[in-house]
Amino acid sequence: MLSKLEEIKLVSQCAFGDNRGAFGKLVEAYQPQLRRFLLNLTMGDENLTDDLAQETFIKAYTGIRAFKGLSGFGTWLYRIAYNEFYSEKRRRHEEHIDQIPESMQDASAQASISTEAKMDVKAAMRVLNPVERTVITLFYIDDLPLKKIATITQLSEGTIKSAIHRAKTKMCEVIKYQQ
Repeated sequence: MLSKLEEIKLVSQCAFGDNRGAFGKLVEAYQPQLRRFLLNLTMGDENLTDDLAQETFIKAYTGIRAFKGLSGFGTWLYRIAYNEFYSEKRRRHEEHIDQIPESMQDASAQASISTEAKMDVKAAMRVLNPVERTVITLFYIDDLPLKKIATITQLSEGTIKSAIHRAKTKMCEVIKYQQ
């Protein structure tokens, strides 16, 4: 992960010098977290995740001069990814993204969780609406604070807390029902 100073330096180089090398370093630093975030939003659809990640980085690169620095670069990047996901979801008329593909997580995540537990979580995530799935992903998987989640989703912290509570309740019910 980049230090705050390194991040600011790289963003400045990109914004004022059209420095592709600097942007490449930003991509290297943020790609794993961004892919994990998108994989959870897309319910493990790796092809869609790759497309959305690529679109996110293209939009970030072309729009980096618009980055005001009011939040961190990572928060801004997540917001772009979040918007890309919902734009794609609207394009697909909501039906296709919510279907769970066979490939669920990256190999390192799969190695650490039993197959049965993965199936339980997969089924539980399926019952969540997109907002609940987003906040669960950002809060528990990406370990972001409520304030950053609020910036990314443009929801109030209270709404986020409620969505997390509802999501946990739904997921627990699904997992209990399966056992």
